[in-house]
Amino acid sequence: MLMASASAQSDERHTVEQLNQAPAELEGEEVRLEGIVGRVNADIMGRNFIHFVDGTGREGDYITVTSSELPEVGDRVSVTGTLILDRDFGAGYSYPVIIEDARFRDR
Repeated sequence: MLMASASAQSDERHTVEQLNQAPAELEGEEVRLEGIVGRVNADIMGRNFIHFVDGTGREGDYITVTSSELPEVGDRVSVTGTLILDRDFGAGYSYPVIIEDARFRDR
């Protein structure tokens, strides 16, 4: 199980449901979630794309996270990264809400 230490953790924990509602005041801020790695797409455009779930929201809801780290599907982790709204990487990779430059640690 891959887990790096995250130095400056945000005190407030958010949920997938909260962040998918895209609160504009959080754009560019560091956010923290706890949950499970649901899917990993490794090394796309120089980063790993991870679907992160926590059981909040509608069934099947997740938030996409990018990271240089590579957690495994099923890992129960805390993730910290920067919330970005309306991110378009091109090549069909467009996200209304995404967490970038994420760091993972065991929960």
